[in-house]
Amino acid sequence: MGKAGASRNETLPLFDCSDEARAALLPAGRLPSYIKDHRARLRKRFIDGGAAAMPDYELLELVLFRSIPRKDVKPLARRLMDTFGDFNRVVTAPTERLLQVKGIGEAVITDLKVIEAAAHRMARARILQRHVLSGWDALLDYCHTTMSHSEVEQFRVLFLDRKNVLIADEEQARGTVDHVPVYPREVAKRALEMNASAVILVHNHPSGDPTPSESDISMTASVAAALTVLGIALHDHLIIGKSSELSFRSHGYL
Repeated sequence: MGKAGASRNETLPLFDCSDEARAALLPAGRLPSYIKDHRARLRKRFIDGGAAAMPDYELLELVLFRSIPRKDVKPLARRLMDTFGDFNRVVTAPTERLLQVKGIGEAVITDLKVIEAAAHRMARARILQRHVLSGWDALLDYCHTTMSHSEVEQFRVLFLDRKNVLIADEEQARGTVDHVPVYPREVAKRALEMNASAVILVHNHPSGDPTPSESDISMTASVAAALTVLGIALHDHLIIGKSSELSFRSHGYL
């Protein structure tokens, strides 16, 4: 009776009109024509018009094609967009949050994180070993790429040589949604080890508002004092918000 009851309660594939059910009726390894045609159309539109020709969810579908080769990925792309809001937030979402979305597995997470890492490296390549002050826009782009979508505060230090060329970029600390521990003496010590002549501090505000808090201001003053003892300049402290940034130097905090 248990088997009979289970049969009545389960949806029979014959009467299930979902894409997944139709795909399940095909021989193993064969992609349904409606999925194959859809994928071909999206790929052609991307090749012809680039990413600008596609909304975020379709660009995400193109990524998911590689992660999930034998299934309609449009519902998953929609779920990810509904959960995180846009393409950038999907790619940069923490692994533990991605795993909470139905249909996400190791293959999807790996591909998303490869894209995130590639974006970071490409942005970093535009500023490393370059004159920072003459490439300020590229520096801001890099900071936004690496930090603006993070759900926790990160604190980075950019180390510059005597010619204001960026010689290194390091994450010094990672904290919570509204706090990151910073130790001025450790920043100064690391700058000395890097033989830096100047540094730029960078941290993000996950709230999206780059307005500095009182602790941000006092921490910056403490770092500046520790660096001054060593003859190292603090050029700026940047706070990165969701879509804008604040420069301590430009706003008179330094």
